[in-house]
Amino acid sequence: MKLDFRQRIKQGPILCDGAMGTLLDLYEYNELPHEIQNVKNPDIVERIHREYIEAGAEIIQTNTFSGNRWRLSQFHHEDKIAEINKAGVEIARRAAGDSVYVAGSVGPTGKLLEPIGKLKLQQARDAFKQQIEVLLKAGVDLLILETFVSLTELDEAISAAKELTKIPIVAQKAFPEDGAILSGTFPVEVVEHIMSRGVDVVGANCTVGPQRMFSIIRSMYKDGIALSAQPAAGIPTLLNGRSIYHTTPEYLAQYAKELLQAGVTLVGACCGSTPAHIRAIKNVMEELKERGPDIKAKETASQKKDKGRKEKLVVETQIEFDSRSRFARNIGKKFLTTVELDIPRGLDISSLIEGARYLQQYGIDAINITDGARARLRMSSIAISYQIQSQVGIEAMTHIATRDRNMIGLQAELLGAHALGLRNILCITGDPTNIGDYPQATSVFDVDSPGLIRAVKSMNEGKDLIGNTIEQKASFLIACAVNAMADNMDAEMEKLEKKIEAGVDIAFTQPIYDMKTLEQLIKRTDKWKIPVMLGLLPLRSYKHAEFLHNEIPGMTIPEAIRKKMHAAGDKGADVGIEIAVSLLSEAKLEVAGAYLLPAFKKYDIVPKILEGIGILEEEKRRRG
Repeated sequence: MKLDFRQRIKQGPILCDGAMGTLLDLYEYNELPHEIQNVKNPDIVERIHREYIEAGAEIIQTNTFSGNRWRLSQFHHEDKIAEINKAGVEIARRAAGDSVYVAGSVGPTGKLLEPIGKLKLQQARDAFKQQIEVLLKAGVDLLILETFVSLTELDEAISAAKELTKIPIVAQKAFPEDGAILSGTFPVEVVEHIMSRGVDVVGANCTVGPQRMFSIIRSMYKDGIALSAQPAAGIPTLLNGRSIYHTTPEYLAQYAKELLQAGVTLVGACCGSTPAHIRAIKNVMEELKERGPDIKAKETASQKKDKGRKEKLVVETQIEFDSRSRFARNIGKKFLTTVELDIPRGLDISSLIEGARYLQQYGIDAINITDGARARLRMSSIAISYQIQSQVGIEAMTHIATRDRNMIGLQAELLGAHALGLRNILCITGDPTNIGDYPQATSVFDVDSPGLIRAVKSMNEGKDLIGNTIEQKASFLIACAVNAMADNMDAEMEKLEKKIEAGVDIAFTQPIYDMKTLEQLIKRTDKWKIPVMLGLLPLRSYKHAEFLHNEIPGMTIPEAIRKKMHAAGDKGADVGIEIAVSLLSEAKLEVAGAYLLPAFKKYDIVPKILEGIGILEEEKRRRG
């Protein structure tokens, strides 16, 4: 008979099993999700459990990692949650008998949780509860919550488990970070946070191989805490769509020895591992049986020196200069002006450079560069922004859309933009691809604009979207869009509130044509005290007004303005400027600045509008 698990882990290290999916693939039971084999081929799952037990595993994990409703729904098996999880436990119990612990394996939902994604925290918790209830009823000895990259999601899984049971809980985070993460306090902070939730064992699993896992565990070590470590068998290569791992049992066992000496209580392996890997670890454990942990995570003298040097550098950097953009520093100090340029197709951006140079002489503060507006193929907004800043010397307001890049790509672009000296980012969701040049292309939308805003804000705090360090803080100005003439203004304000909560600094309106609309917007946004840039798209003709009103999503031209443009006849362009000047003159004291969108590359209308409201004279006086 086995001891109570909590008593067992006080007696010394305990060996867990290895990968289930790897073995199922090896035996050519590779239908996804692997958990479906609990129902279709229970004998092969039981065989794998027995192989791990024969190799020396004292804990086997149920084949239920993807057994929550969100994961199973990807394969249209959400109606089999109870069947799959119950069968997973029953199979493991048959193999385990009375001497081996059966751990209910619970993995993440595979979805992005709010506020980054759309899955609500309560929805995630409910899904975990639904799965864990089945695992408990079927008779698991403990729960292993594993491979959680997001601490927020792991919190929800722990909460779900704690609401349902008092059995032991092992909580494991996946650390996909590079080595830089290990120089800070993040791993220890993770351990302290998870342990504060009342779990029995905390640790790391998957995503990294044995050597990196050892480094992570050393960084996580803290006296009095039971640690777990289940590294992957290295980094896989793809062969005919299948992941092939290359780490040998001997190599993994070598680092298992290091992990045990570093104070790990629960050791095992993850993706790519086999019973041979577990057997090799068992042999190491036998060798160390009479020895306790002989090394603890200590901060070496060189690490302290490096840490001190970094802290000093951060302080000196903060003292020496303000790394924000000129635009950011001038919000509230002057009336700001930005102009959106028309981005051509192809490689020739000479017209953009010429336009930026022309506008620079009139004191324009920034040039807005769109990111594939209307889902049309155009050069990267980051590349164009860099060219304008480097060749002209005027700052760019770089639009970035979430449509074309996943979470990794978006954050990589942001890091690249910062490295190139771009500091002003306007975050947008973007138009769907089906209205653009390539309607068959895939729209990504991993996150929407609030999610992107949150990512930029996180970088300003020195972290990525899920809290991993990026070593130093970015200094982005974060802008967003708001439509003052949306069909449903309540919904539009809810969206704006989410953007503000995510960390936005300033809002750019869609084009507005009357003071009443602006006043209503300012009234509704006053509680947030967010600066507003007034969008102005000067009309060229009645035909232009009708096109914008009837054919462009999000654009509304008041009937009185359209009638005025109709009456203007061939003087439409002049009347369009008059309308813009009149509105801006009245709105000047209510907004942070003007966001001008001259149509058809008619950049010469910009100085006419600014002169009409006295901005050019003010700029001349300011420059002395």
